[in-house]
Amino acid sequence: MLGGLGIWELVLILLIVVLIFGANKLPEVGAGIGKAIKNFKSATSQPDEIDVTPEKEKVEDKKDA
Repeated sequence: MLGGLGIWELVLILLIVVLIFGANKLPEVGAGIGKAIKNFKSATSQPDEIDVTPEKEKVEDKKDA
């Protein structure tokens, strides 16, 4: 199954989640988890460093002034 979890373990986890958050909050919790996963994936695909080198035109404008 899913990482060694059987169907009964998944049902038990689902029941505990429903008891803790309530049935009305489950869509909000799911949306929050989805957004977190999306942000994590985008953060891991971006480069590690941010280029803060000024653009060439801005440097030339400052020299003229």
